[in-house]
Amino acid sequence: MLWLMRLSGFLSAAMVVIVLSPSLQSFPPAEAIRSSHFDSYLRFPGQIASSGTDRPRFPFREASPFHNAEECEDSTIESTACDPALVHIAITLDEEYLRGSIAAVHSVLQHSHCPESVFFHFLVSDTSLESLVRTAFPRLRFKVYYFDPERVRGLISTSVRQALEQPLNYARNYLADMLQPCVHRVIYLDSDLVVVDDIAKLWRTDLRGRTVGAPEYCHANFTKYFTQRFWSDPKLAGTFSGRRPCYFNTGVMVLDLQRWRRFGYTRRIERWMEVQKGTAGDGPGGRIYELGSLPPFLLLFAGHVAPIEHRWNQHGLGGDNVRGSCRDLHPGPVSLLHWSGSGKPWARFDSNRPCPLDALWAPYDLYGPIP
Repeated sequence: MLWLMRLSGFLSAAMVVIVLSPSLQSFPPAEAIRSSHFDSYLRFPGQIASSGTDRPRFPFREASPFHNAEECEDSTIESTACDPALVHIAITLDEEYLRGSIAAVHSVLQHSHCPESVFFHFLVSDTSLESLVRTAFPRLRFKVYYFDPERVRGLISTSVRQALEQPLNYARNYLADMLQPCVHRVIYLDSDLVVVDDIAKLWRTDLRGRTVGAPEYCHANFTKYFTQRFWSDPKLAGTFSGRRPCYFNTGVMVLDLQRWRRFGYTRRIERWMEVQKGTAGDGPGGRIYELGSLPPFLLLFAGHVAPIEHRWNQHGLGGDNVRGSCRDLHPGPVSLLHWSGSGKPWARFDSNRPCPLDALWAPYDLYGPIP
């Protein structure tokens, strides 16, 4: 009887993956795919390769070939990042989140109408990871940028989760400085998400003269993102005077890099990090927020964000900061699934404790034994 129940559970999970396969261009409304009945037997195992000069540290399978549709704008694999026909995406690569980054890239290519016209900008603190990208995506158009951890190490303060204190988590602050000046716009994506729609739709977002575009969540309690010290100091709290600030998640953003450069937002973010560390030199020190790289973005842009449909960031699937917490989707259509929070789908699969919605991430996972 037990084996029959396990077989039934596996078939149920497999059916979900087939129905929600990468061939779909978008998901139906979230209610149609909610479920708490996925079993834990669906797994995409892969062991770390043995160390040696002839094998990579991480085994990734090669993704299926991808090609532009006939009606896509002309662009060749040899063209540079300055090609105006390209869609630009920035994402970080590090060992801890590498499996998620590769899955995110795979999902973009699977659902893009013009995948050869997508150019990736990878931010790394370990340049050896470039070869792993080539293993999984031999024809991918990308450029690798080295981000020196020392650039922000003295600016980072402790946070609610250690992962939020990693220097590479702050590389998004420096995109305007690191990317070529000819790149005027970029989509920034976190490493713990998958895209299930054509990324060009997000790329075409009208920023309405704003620097940042992102889904906003105005029902959230905005005050909780800053400390009592912040709100009790009129000078600090007055930062939001004259605007209606709303929370937005910095894991999915469309950035106007020209405006960013023109108004010097990199330095302005660093300034707020100095205030947090008490090194600004113009007043008493003290923590003004508890999270990682998010609050400086809120301080500068909340209330001045070009709103994007919520379908482009169904976030919180990682259970926020509650380990082992499984979440459902928010109501409405879905174009991007985001496992923000402490629970990552690859880790939950490897521990044989996946959440139901982790089955939607699994089809994009390229991690596994190399034949």
